[in-house]
Amino acid sequence: MQALGPDAQEDGGGMILRSLLFVPADSEKKLAKAKASPADALILDLEDSVAAESRPAARRLAAEYVKSASGKGPALFVRVNAVGSADCAADLEAIVGAAPAGLVVPKPESPAALVELDRLIATQEMRHGLPRGGIKLLPVATETPAAVLNLMEYKNPPPRLVALTWGAEDLAAALGAAANRDASGEFLFTYKVVRSLALIAAKAAGVQAIETLHADFRDEEGLKRAARAAQREGFTGMLAIHPAQVAVINAAFTPSPEDVEHARKVVAAFAGGAGVASLDGKMLDQPHLKQAEHILALAAQIAAR
Repeated sequence: MQALGPDAQEDGGGMILRSLLFVPADSEKKLAKAKASPADALILDLEDSVAAESRPAARRLAAEYVKSASGKGPALFVRVNAVGSADCAADLEAIVGAAPAGLVVPKPESPAALVELDRLIATQEMRHGLPRGGIKLLPVATETPAAVLNLMEYKNPPPRLVALTWGAEDLAAALGAAANRDASGEFLFTYKVVRSLALIAAKAAGVQAIETLHADFRDEEGLKRAARAAQREGFTGMLAIHPAQVAVINAAFTPSPEDVEHARKVVAAFAGGAGVASLDGKMLDQPHLKQAEHILALAAQIAAR
């Protein structure tokens, strides 16, 4: 793991979100298997991976799954349907009372959609006697052209925002693109730009930036490269679509023993309140200290789990 960016101080509401594994909420078998996952979060999906006729049963299974959680293991998110749809209203009716850690929000055109969703959730929280704001929001903030143009609005973050991620599949469909990757599997230029803008939007909002999924779950080497590249650039976690991807993602976003030892040395070099310091013949300033403090804090959070 490389050092994080100097302003990477997001705490994500106290959540560790290195790996977020999608689980179709209509599959009892997959839900049961996911209980043993080392993922930091599970995303119980009520949207794209569930056929419309299966959603009522999926809502019931997702709510039961969240209610039965022991409080240990992965944080439980639910991906609802698009804000304003009848399916989203039914999702909230079924899910909010179970008090998941958060909701993953598909296709928001702008943060205004999250403001509206905050209002709808708050109504359900009051109905169920839950504290307002306990359920966090993680938007997939780039799935339409308008959403991409509105990324700058996250500088004034909407309520409940805990992280921000991006996606290329729905955006490609909206653009009428034949593909979003080249022959080598790399994102085409348009999607690289969108990815960078999503990262910057998350940092401007002061929340965690989550890399999109690596679709070929059999390509472990490609996943390693993608996760490591994302971590180097400032992303703090990554989506997963298969249980086998989780360990690779966790490793990429976990400080190594060498990272931790170096961070300790950096912090020690600034002992006494010095504005600048030196270590192994290299000059250090405040961004290096912030990097080191972030690495130590993250390592401590992971160790305490």
